[in-house]
Amino acid sequence: MVLGTLALLAASALTTPPEATRAAGTRPCDIYATAGTPCVAAHSTARALFGSYNGPLYQVQRVSDGATSAIGVLAPGGYANAAAQDSFCSGTTCVITVVYDQSSRHNDLTVAPAGGAGGADNPAPADALPVTVGGHPVYGISFSGVMGYRDNATDGVATGARPEGMYMVTSGTHYNDRCCFDYGNAETNNLDTGNGHMDAIYFGTLCWFSPCNGSGPWVMADLENGLFQSNAGGSTNGSYTGDRSPYVTAVLKNNGTNYFAVKAGNAQSGALATRYAGPLPTSRPGYSPMQKEGAIILGIGGDNSNGAIGSFFEGAMTSGLPTDAAEAAVQASVVAAGYGGPSPVPAGTLTAGSTLSLRATTPGYTDRFIRHQAGNAVTSIITSSSPALDKADGSWIVRRGLADPSCVSFESRNYPGDFLRHYNFRVYRQPMDGTAIFRADATFCPRPGRSGTGTSLASYNYPTRYLRHYDNTLFIASNGGPNPFDNAASWAADVSWTVSPPWTA
Repeated sequence: MVLGTLALLAASALTTPPEATRAAGTRPCDIYATAGTPCVAAHSTARALFGSYNGPLYQVQRVSDGATSAIGVLAPGGYANAAAQDSFCSGTTCVITVVYDQSSRHNDLTVAPAGGAGGADNPAPADALPVTVGGHPVYGISFSGVMGYRDNATDGVATGARPEGMYMVTSGTHYNDRCCFDYGNAETNNLDTGNGHMDAIYFGTLCWFSPCNGSGPWVMADLENGLFQSNAGGSTNGSYTGDRSPYVTAVLKNNGTNYFAVKAGNAQSGALATRYAGPLPTSRPGYSPMQKEGAIILGIGGDNSNGAIGSFFEGAMTSGLPTDAAEAAVQASVVAAGYGGPSPVPAGTLTAGSTLSLRATTPGYTDRFIRHQAGNAVTSIITSSSPALDKADGSWIVRRGLADPSCVSFESRNYPGDFLRHYNFRVYRQPMDGTAIFRADATFCPRPGRSGTGTSLASYNYPTRYLRHYDNTLFIASNGGPNPFDNAASWAADVSWTVSPPWTA
């Protein structure tokens, strides 16, 4: 009966309007509990993972005076109160020092200490990953290397060969090939203690065992001393070439003795796909049975290998092996949450939270819009018949200026946590790393159009330089100067932009 109920829930949640599904109070940890595999850890900076949860999600600390504040939910079972963070951190910057466990186990994650493969980690910046979930502004956690969280003294997390499952919501647009962007079970002493002493989800492009099909990033199982796509190590699934959706659901379960499974899916739509399900590795010793230790890590490897980058929005770990039906229902709950949905702020304005596109006003170029392409900021012709990718690349979310809230920053619509920023006067799309220089480089102050029409965007840290298109590439340019892109000819028109409704809302 439980399996039938969960299957019905999964099917209905994929076809029911998100608000109706959310109103039913079916959060991931409610689903796992109904299936007999309760959550022993539940972490999120975006929302409650229990329908009745009304406590803190995470703690932020002000850099200016060291004061801390716990950020909770707007209502029981609801979304994070991002406005409380914005108010507390106003006029300074904040970092995330604790990610609270929403389960009764209190397996809270704090900044990770030094380990066998890396020194002490840094806390992640609190405002580096602004997103909209269910129409509410919230913050994810953006890891940009040497950042991580850990709990070595947990309660209820699987040890030895006990079964467990876990999932996380991450991003297929923010990753690298360094070790190791993990969430899950690890060693309790911050050291590599041998094969089978870890059981964590990994996401990235570090290909430990060949073959790895496509260019990734891939969801894999970090079982210590190996990132596994199958019992053989490398992929046995020729169709799995990676997950590049802006929001990705990654799932791992392991019975501790002879079976594990890896699944992945688009966290905005659709169902999970099984990437592997079968025996644990047996050609290498230590994995069958497992020798789990029961610590929890986030953003790092078990020995504190901390070179990876990544994004984290939510995740949970269970006691016992979840059923396929339970995991399908959890995916349905994630989809219903509405990651990356439209902002409630009216589109086409420079108000924080609005989504817009920026159109050139230079005669002969008025069909061109600012977009990103392979990480570069350029202008391209975009029309109603353009491919969906072009439209998404040419849409931006207005955020409060990362260096000055009276100005603005532009977050990519389809690369969560990536912003327009200048470097050596050229403009790029890059992930926010929390540094003061990035904040300044990614902040632009609106001014009346220098040509007498539209809006011009002055660089925060080079106020005589404005966002300009030159040879279809974006720069911050002065009106005359030593560089070709500073040419005074058509400068006023090239730095004036029409704020337009977004191509992708």
